[in-house]
Parts: sequence; structure tokens; C-alpha cells
Amino acid sequence: MRVAVVGAGIIGTTTALAVKTAFPRLQVHVIADEFSPDTTGDGSAGFWSPYLLEDTPLDKIDSWAGITHRWLETLWKSGLSSETGVSLVPAYRVTSDPKGYIESSWTKLVYGAHRMTRIELEKLNEEHKSKYTDGWMFVTYTAEPVRLLPWLTEKFLEAGGKLFRRKVHALHELIDEGYDLIINCSGLGARTLVDDNTVTSVRGQVARVTASWTMHAFLMDDDDGNYVIPNIDHTVLGGTHQYNDYDRAPRKEDSKFIYDGCCRISPSLKATKVSKEWVGLRPGRPCVRLEPEVLRSPRGTRFTVIHNYGHGGSGVTLCWGCAMDVVAILRERQTLNSNL
Repeated sequence: MRVAVVGAGIIGTTTALAVKTAFPRLQVHVIADEFSPDTTGDGSAGFWSPYLLEDTPLDKIDSWAGITHRWLETLWKSGLSSETGVSLVPAYRVTSDPKGYIESSWTKLVYGAHRMTRIELEKLNEEHKSKYTDGWMFVTYTAEPVRLLPWLTEKFLEAGGKLFRRKVHALHELIDEGYDLIINCSGLGARTLVDDNTVTSVRGQVARVTASWTMHAFLMDDDDGNYVIPNIDHTVLGGTHQYNDYDRAPRKEDSKFIYDGCCRISPSLKATKVSKEWVGLRPGRPCVRLEPEVLRSPRGTRFTVIHNYGHGGSGVTLCWGCAMDVVAILRERQTLNSNL
């Protein structure tokens, strides 16, 4: 049985590896026009924390994110940090919303979560010249896609998977070529590939600096908030989340907003110079789509697609949990069991 995974970002690559590992006899092929280091995820800091997930049900977020967090823990404990880019990082996450954090169920999944006290917030507000109303301190993981994606790809190839670089214009093309099942991990490309106009770009611009003294992450959940996230070789400064914006070029006004805001959070960053700026287009959607669908080709052939896209700014956070759900869907398909 031949399976095509469309998309080679963090969602597509983890899904391909999970399926190939669970069903070794399957011929699993990843088909994409861009591979690492040219995917949307490659420029991101890879910080585990649910972000830009719109109306995705909280129980699903917690399930997928929890499974992924435990998977990252396994990689970290296995001594694979340098290969996979997985690091343990203390973090602050704050908001200036007058209502504070209405729902913070994700805090049960991280280590040592502590809701900041009024005194702690007042001290932070004084230091940052801000008006934070709520905040959490916790420890979690970063999993840098620029390292994680090549490692996942290597494991997938070692398991017998194959990669094909090409652009897929319509899913039925793959059925006509002899594939039996398609797993759609096309991210933002789903807007045209499956005519899903609920998928939209959420533009993210970041900068990278060398600041080895940055030992913790700091994230503001405000609409005009910044973040500082340490990675292994650099510190990532962000960022923007501009909806329906498809501009892949760094913009001067965004560069200034990022640098000034992050220096206000951490004045020591004024001693650094920006080594690289990058823009990625996150696949925003009202709700992550993870479900099977039966479609019909122009020739009248019925075929099954498992959709797995629309993860907003949480590709790393949800990737392995969503991959496990795809595996579960395959296991439940009684008509395929004999071939799996």
C-alpha cells in the first residue's frame, strides 16, 4: 500500500515518521516543493507553547500538546539535544488583558508552573514600563526545527521512507499515480490545494542575535507583544502575527518594533547586533483540521484523505500529538487493516 504525505514542514515530517514507524510495511512518500531548511518552521524558535489556535477545542489542544511535550521530554532525556535542537528552557508568559488569563489549561502540561503574584507583576511592570495583569512562570522545551527537521527526515529515510520534491496541484493527481491514501499536511497550501478559504496567512517576522547570556524565554500575549526566546546558537527576538499578510520580506517598521520592544524586556540586548531577519507565514485557521475525508476525482474514483493542517503558531507544540492521531485514524480504518 502506498501513502503520500503532502508537505514537509514540522507537521508533515512528524506525521510521515509516525506512520512509517507504526506501519513499517507501508510505502510512505513525502511529497513537497520545499524541504528543510526552506520550510515555514525552519526560521521559528520552536518554543513549546500553544499559540494562535483560534477556536480549536481546548481538550484537543491539551491532548495534542501534552503528547508532544512528553515526546520532547523523551528526546531530551535520551541525550539527543544537540541533534534534535530540544532544550529545556525556563519561561515567563504574560498578558496586559484586563481580564487576565481566562483559560490556562496548558500550564498543567509544563514543569513547575507558577501563576505570578500581584507583587511579582508590579515588579515586572516597573522594570518593563508595562501594565501586565497576569502571568505565568514555568519550564518547557524549545525544539528548533532547523535541527529537528533534518533529524526527523533522517529517521524517516532510515525506516525506508522516500522524499520527492515537486509541487502537488491537486490531490487526485496522486491517486492517478497509484497512491492508495493521501495525508494532507500542506499547511498554508491547503487554501488552494483543497480550496479551504478559512486558511489564512499569519505573518511572523523575527530577528536572531547572539546573546548567550539569555537564559530564559519571555513572551507577551498582547496584540502588540514581543518575545525573547533563547536557542542553542542564537536568541530569537519577535515578533509579529499579521493576518492575511503574505509579504515574505522583512519590513523596517517591524524590525524596529521587534528590536525596541525586546530591548525594553531585556536591556542587555542593546549590546547585540541582529545577525539575521526572517519572515514566515503561519497557517492560520479557525480550528486545526485533523480528520479523514472521502473525495472523488474527476474520473469518478473515490479516495481517502486524512487532513492534518491549520496549526497556526503551534506546529512544534502540537506536531507529535497530531501525528499520533493520524496513526490512530489509520488503525481504525477496518478496510485498510489487511494492508497495514
